[in-house]
Amino acid sequence: MKGTLGSRVVVLGAGIIGAACARELALVGFDVLVVDRGGAGGATTAHGEGNVLVSDKGPGPELELALLSRRLWPETLAALAERHPHTARAVEWDAKGGIVIATTDAGARALSRFAAAQRAAGVRADVLDPGALAAAEPFATRDHAAALHYPEDAQVQPAAAATALLTDALAAGAELRTGCEVLGAVTRGARLTAVRTTTGPVEADLFVNAAGPWAGVLAARLGAPVDVRPRRGDVLVTAPLPPTVFHKVYDADYVGAVGSSAEALQTSAVVEATRGGSVLLGSSRRRVGFDDRLRPAVLAAVAAKALRLFPTLAGAVVMRAYGGFRPYVPDHLPIIGADPRLAGLWHAGGHEGAGIGLSVGTARLLRDLVSGRPTEIDATAFRVDRPAVLGPVRRPPDGMLDAPGEGVE
Repeated sequence: MKGTLGSRVVVLGAGIIGAACARELALVGFDVLVVDRGGAGGATTAHGEGNVLVSDKGPGPELELALLSRRLWPETLAALAERHPHTARAVEWDAKGGIVIATTDAGARALSRFAAAQRAAGVRADVLDPGALAAAEPFATRDHAAALHYPEDAQVQPAAAATALLTDALAAGAELRTGCEVLGAVTRGARLTAVRTTTGPVEADLFVNAAGPWAGVLAARLGAPVDVRPRRGDVLVTAPLPPTVFHKVYDADYVGAVGSSAEALQTSAVVEATRGGSVLLGSSRRRVGFDDRLRPAVLAAVAAKALRLFPTLAGAVVMRAYGGFRPYVPDHLPIIGADPRLAGLWHAGGHEGAGIGLSVGTARLLRDLVSGRPTEIDATAFRVDRPAVLGPVRRPPDGMLDAPGEGVE
């Protein structure tokens, strides 16, 4: 069912995807409630790096969504600045661009092919000769085979960005309920009419599953499982340094790690600075369920890869390390749209490590789908009823349905 203006919509999850969806829906007149078992933006969003990237996506639906989002981010922030200037400033939008470095001849050839395909799809990717790379990143390695500059890459402070989007949603009439864990579904026929929560039943016309890495668990509780799994990542944070890294800089093998489905540990060099002067060192990917323990061996591997790109960081003091869970889908595409098995349930998730950047485009797409409007890009590839997404089909009976799991964040 498509929503009509004034319909009650409950967004399940108050991370950046949920906040962005709540904002878009509230601004066009839906009656929106956002629920989360924890605090707003306190889980995956708070553990992200804030990347708004086009450089790591090859031609296809995800790149189209990334380009839409990249266009919408400045427009969204301009609107936020008019209504909530202090909150908008805290987002720390930085259109600093990205630089991809290939450290081997094979990597350089692969990077060149990848960039050529991206250019054909509308992405700007400029070749940097050794002198240009040295001017752009004076502390980066000189031992490289190729380098590309992606001027469209940007960065935000992720928790602040989620807060800003949610603030605008609340100003438009949305409500937020934290400390509210979803336990199960209330159905009538094949329609979801309410969710049972730790604070009592919550009724609505439509429900949006925006629970990030917990989306699969939540969907199972509602009787409509989707294959979204947690994929762990870890980041090292240096003490504040003099200006050392001026773009988001990563090794060309990062793209392969993003697109891999391997369960075992994968690391690739990703280095970028924050406004406060600290340098973030990533990245790692491993599927370990919801095991949130930091592993010294993983952090050592991340540091070693980062030093290949910036040898001068060898003396930097690591101030802390943190990790989080990305919402992984086996075919590496987000899930955006109506659930074909349970009317009233919609999904917005599965972005893995790209959720910050793709949030505003995802929300715009969801808004148009819910409203029955024409979408700005083709949403077919993100549909729920595709083989990589659907778990075992279960039609919930009338009444209440419960399934085990972790809950919503």
